[in-house]
Parts: sequence; C-alpha cells; structure tokens
Amino acid sequence: MNSESPVAVSELPDELAERDQWVCWKEEQRDGKMTKIPVTPGSGEFASSTDSETWTGFETALDYVQTGNAAGIGFVFTDDDPIVGVDLDDCRDPETGDADDAALDIIDRLDSYTEVSPSGTGYHVLIKGDLPDGRNRRGSFELYDTARFFTVTGDHVEETPMRVARRQDALAAIHREYVQDTDDDSEADSDRRGNADEGSAADGPSEVDVDLEDEELLEKAMDASNGAKFERLWKGSTGGYDSQSEADMALCNLLAFWTGGDQTRMDDLFRQSGLLRDKWDEVHYADGSTYGEKTIERAVGNTSDFYDPEPREESTQASASTGDLSADAGRDDSARSQAYLTEKNRLLNERVEELETLLEWKNDRIDELEAEVERLTAELTQRDQATDQTHEERTVDGSPDDEESQSESVWGRTKQLFGNDSE
Repeated sequence: MNSESPVAVSELPDELAERDQWVCWKEEQRDGKMTKIPVTPGSGEFASSTDSETWTGFETALDYVQTGNAAGIGFVFTDDDPIVGVDLDDCRDPETGDADDAALDIIDRLDSYTEVSPSGTGYHVLIKGDLPDGRNRRGSFELYDTARFFTVTGDHVEETPMRVARRQDALAAIHREYVQDTDDDSEADSDRRGNADEGSAADGPSEVDVDLEDEELLEKAMDASNGAKFERLWKGSTGGYDSQSEADMALCNLLAFWTGGDQTRMDDLFRQSGLLRDKWDEVHYADGSTYGEKTIERAVGNTSDFYDPEPREESTQASASTGDLSADAGRDDSARSQAYLTEKNRLLNERVEELETLLEWKNDRIDELEAEVERLTAELTQRDQATDQTHEERTVDGSPDDEESQSESVWGRTKQLFGNDSE
C-alpha cells in the first residue's frame, strides 16, 4: 500500500480485515446535506448493506479507494458475525480532540477498538456481543449489528485496544443507560402504570388481550388503512424491500400491533404467512435464539402502540371525575399516537432516502449508457459512410464488381465494424 492510503491499514484489527464484508463510499448531497452512499468496490455501482454480492474483501475495497473513485471504505454488519458497532456522533471537537463526558464514559467501559469518524466529530467503537432488544438509537448515539455499514478510517484512539473485544455485559449496561432508558421514559412508565387500573387505552403488550380468532384478526388487519401492505407481506411479497429479512421485520411489526405484542401468537401467525422459510428456525445468536425469535422480540420492542379490541371500562365515578379521566386518557392516547407516528415516519424517511439514492444512481447509469449508445451509433455511421465511399471509388475506377468482389467488401466492412473489439 502506498503512503497516501486513506486508511491506516496497520491500525485495523484482523477480526475486521479478514472478513469479506467491505464496501466503499462516496459523498453526495441529499436534501441539502452531504450523505455517505455505499458503492461496490471495482464497479462503483450502488452497494446494499443486505446484499453480499455487492461486498468484497478488504484489499479490493482499499485498492478501489486508491484509484480516486471513492472517498473511503466501510464495514458491513450482518447476522452471521458477532460484531456490533457503536456510533457516537457530535461528541468530539475535531480541532482539539476533546470529547464530551458521555462519549468518554462509553469508550472507557466498552474498552474495545475505537477510531475517530471521517468527519473528526465522533467515534466508532467495535465490539463483539449481542445487541439487546428494544430501540437502537437515541439522540446522537446509535448501535448496529446487522444490515448497516460503518465507515472505517483506521484513525485509532490510542487509549483503546487494538482488537475487537467481547463486551456483552458492558454493551447491555450502556444500551440500558444511554439508549433504552431515560428519566422521561421512567416518568412515562410510571404514569402509564398509574392509569392502568383506571382503564386507559392499551400502550404495552402486557396490558393487551386480543381475544380474536385468526381469521377475524387477519380480516381486520387487511381492512385497515395499511391493509394492502399487510396483505402483500402476508402473501409472501418482498417488493419494495432490499431483502426478505426486511420484509420479515415489516410483517412482524404489523403482527406485533394486531396481536397486542403476544410473541407466541405472532410466531403462530407468521408460520401461516407466505414469508415463512427455513431460516426462521435457524439459531443465529449466541444465546441460542433463532432468527425468528429475535425478529419477533425486536418487532415488539419497536412497537409503541398496540391494538385493543375491547378497551377496559372505567370505574363508576362522579361525572366531573369521569370527564377529567377521559381528558387524561385522551392526552395519553395522543402522546402515544404521536410517538408511534414519529417512529413510523422516521423509518419511512430512511426507506425513501435509500430508494431515492438508488433511483438517482440508476438514472445516472442510464444517462451514461445512452451517451455510449449515441457514440457507438455515430462511429458505425461514419464507418458505413467511409466504406460506401470506398466502394463507389472502386466502381468509378473500373474495379471488378462481381460476386467475389462484393463478398470481399462485406467481409471488409465486417472487420471494420468489429475488428477492433475482437483484437
């Protein structure tokens, strides 16, 4: 590797470099901001974090960057590796190298390979472990273990190890403290527990009992405003998703709502859908969990609102008190609905952004191909004209124009058209 390599190769752990899970990336402007777009090393085509056909080995990715066709390299997280990425954004001063206390606390407790992000304003920590259930981002902290890629710089933080260490206990604690739980969440949970006895609307799987037959539940799901989406997934369609795993999660998110978060029933229903495959029962995690079990757990953890076919009746109270409780319940319902819609909108925006990126790349590729077709068409036209002119000159000069001469002329034109490519 030359001295101008954009990645400090000697600083990267072998656990990363030896895996064929590398892509390159380049920056493009999206909605007024610069966005890192994954590309396939060698071809420069759009790379997908769920399609291994678009990944390569580390050396191939690094070589492609050194040609100047990409800004850097990235590592893709998959279900088949134990690696988890912790992304700490907007926590470091790129001029002084000073970092905020929360980031330093996380880096110190994880005690694994850590590097500075490309912008210099954050850190990437790589560890081995199983990402806990529930949300995976809060504010500027995010955690990934599959279907995402990390930009890799090799700008190693000296105080951290040179290896990707197993840190399951630390990961669980940090996830709980920095991502899953906050004071606001604790207060909200307390309020919900206080209102549960008063018959508030369903806001958690433990409070919901969806006592409907499968046929009736499926009918309601397909008649809902997003019923068309549910029906497509139920029948096994993965259209609009980069992989079947994404489609599996989408259906499980819907099933989590309609079953009230009943994981056993979600599993029973999923097995009746067209998306069921052998992978559903394969063990994919160190704790012995199957792919299907973990998908269901995450779907329930991502769901903040649940269907309740028979809301519980409130206690008989004075009309004034009843009015107050109804108002409180209405506010709670509104807050929960807003949280659900906010999360749903975030996921949809991410999906739209990815599809727009893919569409823009395809349009650029179409423009390139059309330009190439025009160039080749013009070249062939020029060759035909030159050949016709030569033929006319031979005829005027009295050259033989018998069948043999015509055959030779055709052969000559053929070699002119295709000779350069064959050579």
